[in-house]
Amino acid sequence: MNKFLKRMLAKEDVSVYKNKDSHLLQVLTTKDFLALGVGTIVSTAIFTLPGVIAAKYAGPAVALSFLVAAVVAGLVAFAYAEMSSAMPFAGSAYSWMNVIFGEFFGWVVGWALLAEYFIAVAFVASGLSANFRGLIEPLGLTLPASLSNPVGTNGGVVDLFALIVLVLVAFLVSRGMSEAARVQNTLVILKVAAILLFLLVGATAIKTQNYTPFIPESKVNPDGTHFGGWQGIYAGVSSIFLSYIGFDSIAANAAEAKNPSKTMPRGILGSLVIAVVLFVAVSLVLVGMFHYTKYAGNAEPVGWALRHAGHPVVASVVTSIAVLGMFTAIIGMMLAGSRLLYSFGRDGMLPAWLGKLNKNNLPNNALLVLTIVTIILGAFFPFETLSQLVSAGTLIAFMFVSLGIYALRKREGKDLPMPGFKMPLYPVLPALAFIGSLAVFWGLDIEAKTYAGYWCLLGLVIYFVYGLHHSVLSKKNNC
Repeated sequence: MNKFLKRMLAKEDVSVYKNKDSHLLQVLTTKDFLALGVGTIVSTAIFTLPGVIAAKYAGPAVALSFLVAAVVAGLVAFAYAEMSSAMPFAGSAYSWMNVIFGEFFGWVVGWALLAEYFIAVAFVASGLSANFRGLIEPLGLTLPASLSNPVGTNGGVVDLFALIVLVLVAFLVSRGMSEAARVQNTLVILKVAAILLFLLVGATAIKTQNYTPFIPESKVNPDGTHFGGWQGIYAGVSSIFLSYIGFDSIAANAAEAKNPSKTMPRGILGSLVIAVVLFVAVSLVLVGMFHYTKYAGNAEPVGWALRHAGHPVVASVVTSIAVLGMFTAIIGMMLAGSRLLYSFGRDGMLPAWLGKLNKNNLPNNALLVLTIVTIILGAFFPFETLSQLVSAGTLIAFMFVSLGIYALRKREGKDLPMPGFKMPLYPVLPALAFIGSLAVFWGLDIEAKTYAGYWCLLGLVIYFVYGLHHSVLSKKNNC
């Protein structure tokens, strides 16, 4: 039994990951990571969630929900910045936990993150498809229901636009980081410009009475969730936390960073700051333009508010750029997800074929598998009920990374290099980051926790049946 536990908790040597990832091209700069982070974080959510959360949970105080979520995300971002600075490996938290806590915990964290990437990529692709169909519909261009919806949804067979989008992005990412980064940077600039345009035009339609009361009186919704008061704000935090998880996609590409000890912290923390400002600003303008109850069940609150405020042209421009900007989130998630799958193959936790690089030193085998899975999810199956699993899987990783700082500090300057960035107010902030992540996880609905449990059970079966016996670390220890 002791031998079995010792095998599960075996830690990977940091030099092994350095050697394995050395063939990846180090081409990404701080500018690229800022674009990657902003493009992934400031995605579909900023154009949809502020109105939905205001109507269902928090009222005008939706801005506080975004702010509280940002504080928790910010605490974890400090931990991510130190980890990625000390260990700039592909696979982010999965690889870090292999070094810090051992193979078993590394697998648990990596498997949880894999759920995020699979579902998030499919989710954004489906959202992009829906918005694009809404844009072309007034032009008389419509697809039959069979090509507009996933199997079993409103007579659907396949979401054709989602499938096309996923294939196009996969092709772009397969060309290399430089190509993807160039497109990403351009689209992010356009998307931020669209948000600023909404803020400028929307601010002219603000009515101050819509902010009163800023924190509505607490009550219970028909579905048992809370609206108003601090309970409503807390419910909003758990629902919108997925908006801030994009900085993990930055860390997943750390092996391809130039001067990672500086570029990684700047990219992670800088993109989060930009995202927080934009989320809070959009929330305040949106609830100021119309009473929050007007956004109930509205999947397109930004465009709706502009049109009903007398700015249909601006609404079309903003929505069009928003659709185009959703590509940035898919690019970021595909880059990160393929690097995570590559890491699994690299370490023997999944078939070694996933860990192979092509002649251009790109993990395109892993990208192919990621693309196939996300096409199945996004184009053929309805998955709205699984959306909160994105948050659940990421929060599990966040908790481990926060606690990992304590183990990391004991090894910095010894078998691990001194990082270019250190989490401030140690040892208090790592504990607060863990508690904050746990609190947000606790606030997820029971369905999300249940699906997370099923996914973790599947991961444990795969580990004990395959990973434990085929991992590179296992073979090394048995020699």
